Amino acid sequence: MSEFEKEVLSLLRKIDEKLNKLLGSNNLKTTSGKTATPTGEGYVKPSIVVEKQEEEERAKEKPPIEGRRVCPACGGTSFNTEEDKSQVLFQQAGIKIHAKKYICRNCGTEA
Repeated sequence: MSEFEKEVLSLLRKIDEKLNKLLGSNNLKTTSGKTATPTGEGYVKPSIVVEKQEEEERAKEKPPIEGRRVCPACGGTSFNTEEDKSQVLFQQAGIKIHAKKYICRNCGTEA
């Protein structure tokens, strides 16, 4: 998350706190006696809307890919294969068959 996004989120949290204070106290009244702030069932806090939008963006960034190897760190799907010399799967006539390890091409994480 960038520094700008963090600042926006902190400002939204401050706005939420102020809204909670305003909605909690019924001191804000107009001259006609009606409340000036929106209250009731239809009111949605701005931070909740922003959080929903962030969740939708995250879902778009990393769609679930079935049947393919996915990097746990970056979500990439391209890997280099190398022999894992520490794991011998099979040995016949002096020839050893080793396990494979998959290394992500984007971040270098072993999967």
